Amino acid sequence: MNKLQSVGLKSGAAALRHTVWAAAVALAGAVALAPAAQAQAPAPAAVAQAKPVKLALIESLSGPFANTGEAVYRNIYWAMERVNARGGVQLPASSGGPRPLVLERYDSKGQNEEALSALRAAIDDGAQVILQGNSSSTAAVLIEAINKHNEREPNKRVLFLNYSAVDPILTNEKCSFWHFRFDAHADMRMAALMEVMREDKALKSVYLIGQDYSFGQAVLREAKKQLAAQRPDVAVVGEELHPIGRVKDFAPYAVKIKSSGAQAVVTGNWGNDLTLLVKAARDVGYEGSFYTFYGNALGAPAAIGDAGIGKVVAVADWLPNVPGAQSEAFYQSFRTRFPKPQDDYVHMRMQLMVEALAQSIERAGSTDVVAVARQMESANVQLAGQGGTMRAADHQFQQALAVGVMDKKGAPGVKFDVEGSGYGFRVVRQIAATKAQQPHSCQMQRY
Repeated sequence: MNKLQSVGLKSGAAALRHTVWAAAVALAGAVALAPAAQAQAPAPAAVAQAKPVKLALIESLSGPFANTGEAVYRNIYWAMERVNARGGVQLPASSGGPRPLVLERYDSKGQNEEALSALRAAIDDGAQVILQGNSSSTAAVLIEAINKHNEREPNKRVLFLNYSAVDPILTNEKCSFWHFRFDAHADMRMAALMEVMREDKALKSVYLIGQDYSFGQAVLREAKKQLAAQRPDVAVVGEELHPIGRVKDFAPYAVKIKSSGAQAVVTGNWGNDLTLLVKAARDVGYEGSFYTFYGNALGAPAAIGDAGIGKVVAVADWLPNVPGAQSEAFYQSFRTRFPKPQDDYVHMRMQLMVEALAQSIERAGSTDVVAVARQMESANVQLAGQGGTMRAADHQFQQALAVGVMDKKGAPGVKFDVEGSGYGFRVVRQIAATKAQQPHSCQMQRY
């Protein structure tokens, strides 16, 4: 067993729980983003003896979306290593002095009830920060449960940091003082894709397909709205919602797409539901483009192969081929830390999220959840040439977005491929945070 990890099984909510002590000095060579801070890191014993700040990751760690949960885990683990390598969060002696971040993981198995059970187990285990994102429906039930818990038990309040659940409702009608979203929501991502679609004058027809839950529905709804406003000349020739995580064979959907004559597919699908969709499209000979939220990894580029060159478009908060020496060094350091091709899925927003948490704890001068939340509302973080700020009004992180088009590794602008597939994404549009932002309808109860 790695000496930096304490790994065990707990029965609560049938959740797999790994406690990760990301102690300092042994990691300094692996994460080369803040050398000055790392040089000042305390001895491992000093970090290990301090009372940790517990974070709980609630994600699908088994089942059809296990790969997405594990990708999240790697990213957050790495971000916490960086914080702990510089001595943890710096608190005054009255609040316990410097303290390490500790990550515990709970398997939601892709089920909302399991996620709620995991939440109860995490709180019982002393977690102060809940991390989740790979399902907007799960995020919605967690927000509601955390709102109720924090009212009932003010001495055991928790924060909810969301890195991927992008249904716009979560920072609008369902906005909460305890919830902070670090990913661009679906309307923001769709607007970024529309930047590219607006200039594709040859595009005259699209097929909309998505997962049948709140996020997938929101994507299709916003796609129709923005197409009508910005490309009224583009016809929607098909619209489909399918069960999330349960379709094993997308061939019937692919046949419909091809038969519709659509020149492009617009989809918010993620994980296996995206990989299987693009594989099926390739197999039936569909030659149109894919405008995606998540087509840049998790098997999708390898699945579509040469057929995707110049045709698969993806939007993200950051892409490995974003120009700049700092960005390149950031990506290469992640690949050094996680060299296996299948582990190649790094999220800048998750790094910024952990940095924002560390910054907010330090500014609060304690781990009191209300104090940390108030500081989080004004978080402003920078890393490797990227950055963003939290909007206090709705707790929606404001950051730049990048749109990329799939191409072969080695093509101009494609220094890095994805997952060893030989295909990467050339950045064709970078959208400033001020332009990516969207209005909100949040009316938040503050504390």
